[in-house]
Amino acid sequence: MGFAKTEEEWQARASSFLKAKMKEAGVTYVELVDRLKEHGFEETEASITMKLKRGTFAATFLLACLAALELEGIRLDDF
Repeated sequence: MGFAKTEEEWQARASSFLKAKMKEAGVTYVELVDRLKEHGFEETEASITMKLKRGTFAATFLLACLAALELEGIRLDDF
């Protein structure tokens, strides 16, 4: 597939990636809220829903989600 060519494509891929990893792990948005608290993030189900819908979120949010989902060995071409 190769790397994204536009910012919008990166946004869509990052959002799709997180949604897919949540689904694989069987983690709901509500559960992600609780897991993110352990990493110092105060999110709501609605805020996570909107971030993933828009595809716009900070790198710190992405990294915290990866940690909350206990993902290791993520490569850029996984996106």
